[in-house]
Amino acid sequence: MAKPSSLLDTRVIYCGDNLEQLKKLPDACVDLIYIDPPFNSNRNYEVFWGETKEKRSFDDRHESTRAYIEFMRPRCVEMSRVLKKTGSFYYHCDWHASHYVKVLLDQILGENNFQSEIIWHRALSKGLAFNGFPNNHDTILLYGGGERTVFNRPYNPYDPDNLDEKTAGKYSHRDPDGRLYQLSDLTNPNPDRPNLTYEFLGHRKVWRWTKQRMQEAYEAGIVVKPSPGSIPRMKRYLDEQEGRPIDTVWMDIPPINSQAKERLGYPTQKPLALLERIIKASSNENDIVLDAFCGCGTALVAAQNLNRQWIGIDVSPTACRVMAKRLRDVCRIREDENLWLRGKGFVVRDLPWTEKQLRTIPPFEFENWAVIALGGVPNKTQVGDMGIDGRIFPVGSEPSAKKDEQLDFMDDWYPVQVKQMDKVGRPDIDMFEAAMMRAKRKKGFFVGFDFSSDAMLEIGRFFQREHISIVALTVREILDETIALRLA
Repeated sequence: MAKPSSLLDTRVIYCGDNLEQLKKLPDACVDLIYIDPPFNSNRNYEVFWGETKEKRSFDDRHESTRAYIEFMRPRCVEMSRVLKKTGSFYYHCDWHASHYVKVLLDQILGENNFQSEIIWHRALSKGLAFNGFPNNHDTILLYGGGERTVFNRPYNPYDPDNLDEKTAGKYSHRDPDGRLYQLSDLTNPNPDRPNLTYEFLGHRKVWRWTKQRMQEAYEAGIVVKPSPGSIPRMKRYLDEQEGRPIDTVWMDIPPINSQAKERLGYPTQKPLALLERIIKASSNENDIVLDAFCGCGTALVAAQNLNRQWIGIDVSPTACRVMAKRLRDVCRIREDENLWLRGKGFVVRDLPWTEKQLRTIPPFEFENWAVIALGGVPNKTQVGDMGIDGRIFPVGSEPSAKKDEQLDFMDDWYPVQVKQMDKVGRPDIDMFEAAMMRAKRKKGFFVGFDFSSDAMLEIGRFFQREHISIVALTVREILDETIALRLA
């Protein structure tokens, strides 16, 4: 894809506060913005992969509605600034905050630029509310940039076996091969068309088509006489129509459930079909799509698949690494600086790549950074993880169709233990040895900033005693990318 702007880098994931990154973008540079920020819901989601020990950027709670709105206000101001006049802004929220967000966006983007309130019906409610109707939808507020926006009207195809009464009444005829059709008028509403005035099948009319085209359509069976002496009409087939225009109530896109192939374990992950609909409707190929709260990267994947340029921002290093892996695995696009400079790959910017920075991030972030950096899969539940923070699957052992994100049905894997401490000691190695014995593993990996001499001696003794190998890896070795042979 060609670069649409010399002033703006695209196919980039920025790790950090989106407010700071948005301030660096030029005015009116983005065609489409979609954000799905943390809802003001007071729901204590288990954060990424079920972690409950750390409450950080994935925590969905704010101290109050006022705090939430004041957090979002400067960010929405910056997004309004970078949105093109012909651009569209989608804000995804739920019932807890949607009415406050609407007022906020009216103030910033202008109430006259409000276009639609889209209701995404997530699923049937699993239980009844104690006092009132159960909430089972999200709200997506759509604003324009001030001028005529891009809009490619989406349609739902007609289902011949499940037509509503109105459509079934229109398409009431059926060909011998089963195709449904209706008969349409072929006369021209403009009577002053001499070149289209002629006799056809015994009727002199002002027709919509030339005589040659009418004859060809007649011979092809598209123009017919419904009954002897009747005026010729055209067959309009149901399966050739665009479908039913999609309105503002979306009931046809299910949420991510536990069996979904695209499920990553991210608590508020949105389905790819939802983002594909939004991006198709409000952008064209090579337009720039921005997601400033991109989480696990669904908007970026959809944009890449649809040949759009994109920019992602998220405060979480773990989220940035996960979405980068997702882009590599799903979109088959390489994370490579040189390829990116030639317009083919993508890059991740501002990750905490120094030892000093890695010492300061939350333990949960550090554990996931280490496991993902080794090409592994972090545990879904780290509370009670029995001394194993993640798993590495040897090349060829991981099938393309996963039953779940943990791949528990596969027995070919190596355990990973991670400690965010200056020096891993003998007791830490002892605990990992016990975990490996319980899991019946013959090889495992331990990541730390450094290892004591007692720890290294115990690793050697454990191999001599049990013939089980523990590979000690330092953060510096991972950062320097000198671990390839040791992972083999």
